Amino acid sequence: MPSPYANLPSRAYWRSAVGERASLDPGDVFQPKFPITKEMKVTTAGSCFAQHVGRALRGAGFNVQDTERLPPVVSDAVATRFGYRLYSARYGNIYTMRQLLQLNDETKGKATPALPVWEKDGRFFDAQRPSVEPEGLASEADVMTHRASHLKHVRATFRNSDLFVFTFGLTEAWIHKETGTVYPTAPGTIAGEFDPDVFEFKNFSYDEIRSDFLTFRKKMMVANPDMKFLITVSPVPLTATASGRHVEVASSYSKSTLVAVCGSLREEFDNVDYFPSYEIITSQNARGAYYASNKREVSSQGVATAMGVFLKSHGFALSAPPATERQTRSAMVRSYDASAGRAAAASRTAEETAEDIVCEEALLDAFSK
Repeated sequence: MPSPYANLPSRAYWRSAVGERASLDPGDVFQPKFPITKEMKVTTAGSCFAQHVGRALRGAGFNVQDTERLPPVVSDAVATRFGYRLYSARYGNIYTMRQLLQLNDETKGKATPALPVWEKDGRFFDAQRPSVEPEGLASEADVMTHRASHLKHVRATFRNSDLFVFTFGLTEAWIHKETGTVYPTAPGTIAGEFDPDVFEFKNFSYDEIRSDFLTFRKKMMVANPDMKFLITVSPVPLTATASGRHVEVASSYSKSTLVAVCGSLREEFDNVDYFPSYEIITSQNARGAYYASNKREVSSQGVATAMGVFLKSHGFALSAPPATERQTRSAMVRSYDASAGRAAAASRTAEETAEDIVCEEALLDAFSK
């Protein structure tokens, strides 16, 4: 018998699939497991990179849900500043699987986050989405009223979804010691105060992340047994790490753990597909061309390439290019008034600041020495 490696498709060999591939040609990296149609109700969530996914799908005419809308007359810049038009609901960036599971449980009254309101300079913020009200609200009661309304929208979004698209962002998080409540950012970054007796660092393991996804998948399929899941891993490295490791080592650990989880889920479940946006952006064939000058943020070319591969594989074209990182970041920069951010901005040009700050996680760069 010939070798089992004989007569495989060209994508199976490094030489033909990578070594001899034209520069910046993403190649045959994605073969969808199931079709995605424009009639499917799509829900998007995840880390900052997930904003590009939702924007590209909307631009291509997919039925991406948006249950917390602003009137069309409101500019995209203003909407982005207040957390609208980023995802299928106004929940902001969801970096970890545990946070997504916690949110789903909260919509059903099965979870109550600890310390739900953070304060800064006499203004009050939703600890689970501190960036959506950049100037804060007048009282804790206002925050809780806004959150109750938000949860109703999230519940409707999740219940009516046919395709759930989630971008895994981080393994690192900060949690409430006593209850395990997870937050999207460390207290003290945007609002609130950090107390080491109350909060602790958590680096989620492969088993924990996989278990959280399996629980979330099971709960979502109660409402829709035919629901499909499309998962990706953000190619954006960590801005900072609290693990004690060098940030490159910590980032490699985080991303490889998430990729491994996604790979196992794709192999095991027929209704789970994995899109390799991480592999497209970080490919050796790209030679770093898909990253901005800070070697961290994905360039508009990288976003367009990754989303072009996805849409083409499903028989569609990238009809509207994703908004550039600068458009999104500039709006986010205007959202914050942190002294650390102002100090960091003083040592950079306005252009560099706009490139560096796009979401809560990126704000940690302001604390670098």
